[in-house]
Amino acid sequence: MSSALPYPDPPNALTLAAARAALHDSVTSAASLADRITAAKVSLAQIVAETQAAIDDMLKEELVLQDAIDQTRAYLAPIRRLPGELLRELFMWCFEGHPCCAWVLSAVCANWRQQALSIPRIWSKIRLFTNQSSSPDTIRLWLERSGPTVPLDIEIYLRVVQGSETPVTPYPRRRRHEYLTHTFVSAAPSPLFGTGPLATTGHLLVPHFTPSVTPFIVPQPAMHPHHGGWESPPPMAMYHGQEGLGSSASGPPNLHWGHIAVYYLVQQMHRWERFVFRFDKGFGSIAALKSITGSAPLLKEFEVSSASAVFYPTEWGWLPSSTASPACPNPLPNLQTLTLQYAPFKPTSPIFLQPLTQLHSINIRALPASLIPLDRILGIINANRGTLRSLRLHFSSVSHAVLPLPPNNTLEHLEELSIGGHHLLAQLVDTLATPLLRSLDLDFDSPREPIEETIATLYARSANPALKTLSISHGGPAGGAPGGAGGGGGFYYGYVAAGNVVSWAFLGDCGGALEVLKIGGAALEGLLATLGTPDDHPPPPPPLGPGGGGGGGWACPNLRELHLRACHTHAHAHDGVGKLVKMVDARNPAGGSASAGSGGVRRLTRLELDDCVPLGGDVVSWLEGRVGVGAVVCVEPPPDRAPLMHGHPYVFSA
Repeated sequence: MSSALPYPDPPNALTLAAARAALHDSVTSAASLADRITAAKVSLAQIVAETQAAIDDMLKEELVLQDAIDQTRAYLAPIRRLPGELLRELFMWCFEGHPCCAWVLSAVCANWRQQALSIPRIWSKIRLFTNQSSSPDTIRLWLERSGPTVPLDIEIYLRVVQGSETPVTPYPRRRRHEYLTHTFVSAAPSPLFGTGPLATTGHLLVPHFTPSVTPFIVPQPAMHPHHGGWESPPPMAMYHGQEGLGSSASGPPNLHWGHIAVYYLVQQMHRWERFVFRFDKGFGSIAALKSITGSAPLLKEFEVSSASAVFYPTEWGWLPSSTASPACPNPLPNLQTLTLQYAPFKPTSPIFLQPLTQLHSINIRALPASLIPLDRILGIINANRGTLRSLRLHFSSVSHAVLPLPPNNTLEHLEELSIGGHHLLAQLVDTLATPLLRSLDLDFDSPREPIEETIATLYARSANPALKTLSISHGGPAGGAPGGAGGGGGFYYGYVAAGNVVSWAFLGDCGGALEVLKIGGAALEGLLATLGTPDDHPPPPPPLGPGGGGGGGWACPNLRELHLRACHTHAHAHDGVGKLVKMVDARNPAGGSASAGSGGVRRLTRLELDDCVPLGGDVVSWLEGRVGVGAVVCVEPPPDRAPLMHGHPYVFSA
């Protein structure tokens, strides 16, 4: 602390001399003290350095000891004494839940790799998310490890990358130790095929086709909590010399990917048990698919699907277009499921008409330019009438029958029927009888006759089956996708099947067992009045069979799900909203039981409205209170298409 100098003020000669002497002594003492501090710091730094060096030496010794401890513990671990047979059994258990687990198991240690490579079965399910800039040698390696005799289950999803487009799954080279700390594959690409009633891919609405049979979507790989992706192979290197996907992306590698990959696969065609190949658009080597020809004695499921219409040359001799030959009269003796989406085929191919055909499921979305006569389509159906359980057809263009269509073609085992596209296909439906039908989906473009007549006559001709699900013009997106129902005009103003319904009274005839109803493009007033209380509509006729009639005068007394898409009102929005609220209030009364509504009718458990009338948040909240929180899905129509009342969107207060 500073203190006053012990000198008088003002200074004189003696005090000035004394002050100068004191200053000299203080400066000398300060310099000496600074030297001592510097020496102490140097000494301390040397002690710290020596101590830190000693600590580093001990840490290194600790690491060596810890490594030895870990190695010893690993050596003493019970799994080291596990017999190889049990380890193989565990691998098989992993394989049942995770088809691609072999890539993970073979990277754990040398012993596990040897075990994994000695079990061809765990390499028999190929699940590949790829693009045409990746190396097809992954397929070759997969096939080699599956051995020569094990049946193959193949699923390949190709995301086509063109030009300077960013690759979907870049496969960077990684050092070995990174395989256990990173996922085995980059994030899976965005969905290519819509699956749900409101499915989109970003801003793009995707053509919709039979979502319940096989999800037309690139699946997201399930991630193992510790070792990354069990559902995908490890990263694939790109072609040699290809550092990126710039201008070289459209070069020779893209033109050869399909030829190389399909070549490897066709060599093992005799082992195919299941073959699924899906892609989003045409690619340079698409002609390689023509190599898929010959015999596949084990094949049970075959699918080639594109998300969009693809151009194919006129001559396309592959499996779905092959012709019968004496050398191979029955090339597909075990085929049960066939799916072709925007892929060429001949209706006279053995894949449809082989002598011992036993197809359980036929799913076809034909190319827009396909002009197949109705009698040929019916020939495919009748060739498999004894085994068919699921039939899904969509033809945007067909021609009139060459030969008269035989009436009453009974499909004794058919449970799912989905037919859409050209209005002439309604004539095909008029010839079918389906006594076990459980699900019916009709989606015609501009039908010439009221669709309810087609449904009612099919129902009566089939001896009143217990129909559980009915869908009318609900298949395509509300905006109208290319090739979908409604065309480019969309459902809202388009002329579609449900919009052609004159009367919904047929629901009282054939809706006794109905649980799920999906309607697109219809007027809300008549539909909701029919589904409401019996006082709002004439009572249905007495029950005619297991699925006929209504309970207590109700139409569809067992209805639990109602899906509406692009349904409109004839007048103001409040008319449709009021009918909706009244119908839900009748079926799901306040304070009713969890399963039964008023009059014993079943309560609704799901309500979806996509691009219909604007409801408002208060109405949606009220609906959720009656149907269930999370059970009401409402997608409002765009403002330029919303029904108006006095120039303003209608808002209802419940």
